[in-house]
Amino acid sequence: MSRDLINEPDAPRLINGLRDTGYNFRTAAADIIDNSIAAGATLINASVDLHQDGKKFVYFGDNGSGMDADGVFMAMRYGAPKRDNPESLGKFGLGLKTASTSVCRQFTVISRKSGDAGFNKLTWDLDHVENTGQWEMCQTSVEPDEEEAFDELCGSGSGTLVIWSKCDRILTKNYDEPGGAKEKAAVKRLAEGLRSHIGMIYHRFLDQSDERERYIEIAVDGQIAQPWDPFFKKKSEQVLSKTAQAMEIQVEDESTHEAQVAAWILPHSDDLADDEKKKVRISNQGQGFYIYREGRLISNGGWLSVFGGLDPHMSLLRVEFDFGHELDEAFSIDVKKSRILLDPALSEYLGNLLAPARREANLRYRKKTQKAAAAARIDHKSANNAVAGTPNTRKANVEDTDVSSQTAVVTNNRGSRIKIRQKIENNVDPANLYIQPVETITSGDLWEPSYRSAGDAGHVGAVLLNKHHDFYQKIYLRAADSGYSVQGMDLLLWAFAMAEQNNTNEELAAIFADIREEVSSNLRKLLRDLSTPDSEDIGDVIGEDGT
Repeated sequence: MSRDLINEPDAPRLINGLRDTGYNFRTAAADIIDNSIAAGATLINASVDLHQDGKKFVYFGDNGSGMDADGVFMAMRYGAPKRDNPESLGKFGLGLKTASTSVCRQFTVISRKSGDAGFNKLTWDLDHVENTGQWEMCQTSVEPDEEEAFDELCGSGSGTLVIWSKCDRILTKNYDEPGGAKEKAAVKRLAEGLRSHIGMIYHRFLDQSDERERYIEIAVDGQIAQPWDPFFKKKSEQVLSKTAQAMEIQVEDESTHEAQVAAWILPHSDDLADDEKKKVRISNQGQGFYIYREGRLISNGGWLSVFGGLDPHMSLLRVEFDFGHELDEAFSIDVKKSRILLDPALSEYLGNLLAPARREANLRYRKKTQKAAAAARIDHKSANNAVAGTPNTRKANVEDTDVSSQTAVVTNNRGSRIKIRQKIENNVDPANLYIQPVETITSGDLWEPSYRSAGDAGHVGAVLLNKHHDFYQKIYLRAADSGYSVQGMDLLLWAFAMAEQNNTNEELAAIFADIREEVSSNLRKLLRDLSTPDSEDIGDVIGEDGT
């Protein structure tokens, strides 16, 4: 027995199921704008309208080539035919439909090929499909308000107007007073967010100085979207060589196509003016890959499968990755054109290629965090009090000091009146007399012995701590909330300094200096993979005065 093998899907179930393909309002709107760009538009207008009764409408108008009746019919088909131009931002023939119904239950397309031509209009209404059980569109005449919207948003010539109505998913909540002040404010924020999103996604098209793409003007509620360049190229540094920027990628048919990659290290935020900081938007979420397909940003931020998760020390690194439509299959582009999957071999290649850029970005970020860490202050008062209250510790006796020559005469285990070169300080704050972190140690050592006095006589043995050493920044700062830990490290280093002063002479001074250098060097190596605390980690560190 023969059977017709055509097995059409259930219209109501499928058309409603396709609403949940992962769009949000912004990505859905971008899919409509993609179609306008593919139609050769130079002007695109979007408008978000809230009526007094709470009904919401979204309009997208362009001055592109427009469509005749057959063109509109084919555009409204789920799985529309491929466009003649393979470089088109449209891809699967689903975007107009799935993007629209992700936000609304009814959408309309009105288009014409020229100002003299008549309008062509078709509507998908999900309620109508549910009632009829058929893949049936609605066809009605163009209403006066629709023609007015076309003239306002598309102009007097060719173009296309898309109208979203029955918008049941445009906002994330329902308001007690439909059309009231709170809902108006929410719709206004929605439009502002869309304008910002457009400025990022289409920044190459919106920037008249960017010759890679043709210039297009896109406005939301009458305000033109401004381009946002994620790489802030006027002050950032591109750290990949010319030869490394071009990548040859082979696809399944064994043809080879080129992708482009560039690694940008942004300037430190403290090297930027306030208005520049707003433009650059340095953040943990902003690091990673910015993927462009045919000049349109399809993915922003994150490291995909190339590296692990977000790392605050990579906040200054952004990678620009460009490819054309020929590599769509290689990167598994999804319907929304917002997801990309990298082949494991390509991930490994990019990981090796970008490793030096990541190291450099880490170093530059660390310079900023090290500066912030050096500015942080820890309470060393407890250790100073402990030393002051324990007079019977073994240490050198200071006989005389000379600030001008930075020398001291001491009696210690090596003999009487031994003259040694040592840091001599007068008029020191008594609260920090014995132990104090400083920024003046240039040797790289973690600590440095000193003789200090609250006046100009009566010097005592002391230890200075290097605020720029990794041990101070990575261990001391993390232990700042534990007074016992800080006090214990302070007393240990003070004891080392006292042992040196009590057992040194002119001949042994160089040996002790070598020991300090070796210990300090080993500590740096041991702590190399431990990150420097960021501003959030050190935000609550108390000052040396205990406040």
